[in-house]
Amino acid sequence: MARPQAPRIPISRWRGRAWEHLDDAVAAEEPLQLLLNGEPLSIVMRTPGHDIELALGLLSAERVIGSLVEVTGIRISAESGEREDRVPVADDLIESNQVDIHVREGTGRRPERSFLASSACGVCGKTSIENVIPADRPALSSRLQVSAELLYSLPGRLREQQSLFARTGGLHAAGLFTGEGELLEIREDIGRHNATDKVVGAFLLDDRLPLSDRILMVSGRTGFEIVQKAYAAGIPIVASVSAPSSLAVELAQTAGVTLVGFLRERRFNIYANPDRISRP
Repeated sequence: MARPQAPRIPISRWRGRAWEHLDDAVAAEEPLQLLLNGEPLSIVMRTPGHDIELALGLLSAERVIGSLVEVTGIRISAESGEREDRVPVADDLIESNQVDIHVREGTGRRPERSFLASSACGVCGKTSIENVIPADRPALSSRLQVSAELLYSLPGRLREQQSLFARTGGLHAAGLFTGEGELLEIREDIGRHNATDKVVGAFLLDDRLPLSDRILMVSGRTGFEIVQKAYAAGIPIVASVSAPSSLAVELAQTAGVTLVGFLRERRFNIYANPDRISRP
């Protein structure tokens, strides 16, 4: 049986003049042990579900793998309930909350740093933008152009599909949109960067990277790690309903990513590479 993403627990709720005793849904958070060719690689705090996508998206963002052809097999516990037709998946002899990605010999570059990650931070261990943008990778180039009116519509379209947030109030979302505003994929997780990895992992499984004509919309603030993952996946526009960090802005400027913040109530700020957004 798959692990619950929104378990119910007994709570006491104060309603002005009296206590209520009832069950309430909370966002699940559990550690995921990520292995590469059977060897421990990282521990990620995440909301259970779409763990294969999460693992592949994270390995892609960290340049451990470049494409799906490098993946020869995946091991994940039967308890996860996950199956995958595009990559051989075995569920034998592996513990719950583990996923083991096997890659072809000669691929699978192990990172020089640890990327132990909490649900709040996806880039623990990074020290500079030079760690993210190697000399042989240029800034993103994309012909994608979108209007202000289209941007205005994205937060509402994302929120409409946040089913787990509606139940718990405690999960973030990442959604990938076309240049016409169509929502292609959405994932929810207790961590924004995990939700982003899951979205990218879904497209990696379809062998559809890079995503050079797409828009990434995230709930909450935009940290450095969100821009890093967008750059790795080739996504030229990143938008959020809240503020970016200073390092996210610096990375977006260097990486050629258009960074939009405070996208709400028919207003927004552009922090980097504004030319992809037509003026109202």
